[in-house]
Amino acid sequence: MIRQIFPFTAIVNQEKMKRALILNAINPGIGGVLIRGERGTAKSTAARALAALLPKIRVVADCPFNCDPDNPALMCDNCRARLERGEVLPVAEKPTPFVDLPVSATEDRVVGTLDIEKAIKYGERHFEPGILAAANRGLLYVDEVNLLDDHVVDLLLDAAAMGVNIVEREGISFSHPAHFILVGTMNPEEGDLRPQLLDRFGLAVDIVGVHNPEARVEIIRRRIAFEQDPQGFYEQWRPQEEELSRRIVEARRRLPMVRYTDRDLFTIAALTAEFEVDGHRADLTILKAAQAHAAFEGRLRISQRDILLAAELALPHRLKRQPFQDTSTQLMHLEQRLRHIEEQMEQSTGDGPAGDVDPSQEQVEEVPSKKV
Repeated sequence: MIRQIFPFTAIVNQEKMKRALILNAINPGIGGVLIRGERGTAKSTAARALAALLPKIRVVADCPFNCDPDNPALMCDNCRARLERGEVLPVAEKPTPFVDLPVSATEDRVVGTLDIEKAIKYGERHFEPGILAAANRGLLYVDEVNLLDDHVVDLLLDAAAMGVNIVEREGISFSHPAHFILVGTMNPEEGDLRPQLLDRFGLAVDIVGVHNPEARVEIIRRRIAFEQDPQGFYEQWRPQEEELSRRIVEARRRLPMVRYTDRDLFTIAALTAEFEVDGHRADLTILKAAQAHAAFEGRLRISQRDILLAAELALPHRLKRQPFQDTSTQLMHLEQRLRHIEEQMEQSTGDGPAGDVDPSQEQVEEVPSKKV
């Protein structure tokens, strides 16, 4: 089969974007990532490339919701009912789903529909799956998310947060799991999302085109090479792709074991309080992203650096904007503050406060590889 997807590891620069995507791949519970940037900055390329990195998943072969045969608690109503009847569910492997949600999508197309006529006439509960069903245990990509109807965006974010899609019509309900990596992209020149919706995205990245001439030349070279020979280009990058895929899989296994201290929580709370962030969603997101970053680097305890890298992705879209205030000024202040904190940490390395762990003791042995 000819490989037609540009390799994730071949994307030049855009490190924040790649970091945000990888952290969500490790822990979809972070709440997705919103990528804001001008045209031609590899937003959609990165999302598709990430999905191609993820391992195959075991599914109930004849289930439209990609139910996990090894986890009854995360099955749809139909699969649970079949298990209760004593059926043996057929199992298959399939690539991690990548589902593209069109801007014109309606509510019924997203969440699915219940056939009320069949329910009334025949007493049968018939559910027609929607986009959320197809995206379960995969990656849901929404291009130009700012052009979607606000109500549809709200539905997506609700499902991403709860991990389940519940459809109710005329006293009849149906539910199925909806665990997916949510990636939204947009061009701010075409309008922004409402603040309430912005806050619901776990992480956000603002990206611009690469201005360094050498880097721009490298982008051209790689793109031309890919267009001329997609399979050959992929083979060239296969070692890096397989290594990153392996690290993501191992980080997923390691994630439940990553610890944190009260001091870490205080650091996170102090950061969000300093920037006057409303609510507590940002605090939880920073903690989850910091744990995912520690797991990715092979550690079982989060560090101050993990917290700062997570804050860099979780805070920008949650900063309060005063009337006539330029958002870029706020972002500059945030970046300067985070850099200042990082410099202070580096200066105190080796003589930190009680409770710090020697970085050399944080590294763990590689988790033994398992068949996925």
